[in-house]
Amino acid sequence: MAPIRNPKDFWAGLLFVGLGIFALILGSNYTLGTAARMGPGYFPRILGLLLILLGAIIVLNGLRGRGEGIPPYKWRPLLVVLGSVVLFGFIVAKLGVAISTVILIVTASAASHEFRPREAVMSGVLLAALAVGVFIVGLSLQLPIWPDFS
Repeated sequence: MAPIRNPKDFWAGLLFVGLGIFALILGSNYTLGTAARMGPGYFPRILGLLLILLGAIIVLNGLRGRGEGIPPYKWRPLLVVLGSVVLFGFIVAKLGVAISTVILIVTASAASHEFRPREAVMSGVLLAALAVGVFIVGLSLQLPIWPDFS
């Protein structure tokens, strides 16, 4: 096997090939049809073939060209953002959409190494106003805006 000279391209190409194979497998359950009368399996199969072709080209490029290695994965930002979304789900019914959204934005912003608390709070307040406008007023969702202290 040839040495992998550009790991980013190599693994991205393999991901494309894998997604293409997945699309082919999914599309094989549906009738194909013809180009003039496409069936429900036509698009997934064509898309799958194109993804496999594109992935093969990218894999070959990863074997031929020089490139950087893949840096180690940073787990902290992923866990902080996912944790903030889970926290939002737990507190939104008790604290309301406005306060919960501000807490979500501030805790998710803490995942970045460029975290600035003042900017995170300002963004949280603006996004909370937008969330209340869209989800409570616009879509009439039955969520409290503010906490119920009674």
